[in-house]
Amino acid sequence: MILLLDTHLLLWAAGQPEKLPAAARSLLEDAHNELLFSPASFWEIVIKRGLDRDDFRIEPRRLRRGLLDNGYRELAVTSEHAIAVERLPPLHKDPFDRMLLAQAEVEGITLLTSDKLLASYPGPVLKV
Repeated sequence: MILLLDTHLLLWAAGQPEKLPAAARSLLEDAHNELLFSPASFWEIVIKRGLDRDDFRIEPRRLRRGLLDNGYRELAVTSEHAIAVERLPPLHKDPFDRMLLAQAEVEGITLLTSDKLLASYPGPVLKV
């Protein structure tokens, strides 16, 4: 299975694995799964880090290098992804999460999240 991780799951996987739900940990440890991250998550991290949010204190360059070194693959954001956001119902106002979902839909992959609201979207979302 190809999994695009939402921002919080990325942060937890990289720096606070004890916060990962057991189901997420199992999926991340399964060698058959391909793990992806989005530049949209890094955009979110940089913005919220700049706002001095406690849950976004990680250094983004170090996080990116760590993900790549551990076999994660970066999924570039394209204009097709941006346009696909328009088709999403207005259930969730977070632009970062909406972009992640649009990427998953366009690419035919699964967005892995622990966010109940994000998981309420129809489509390729798996809540852990």
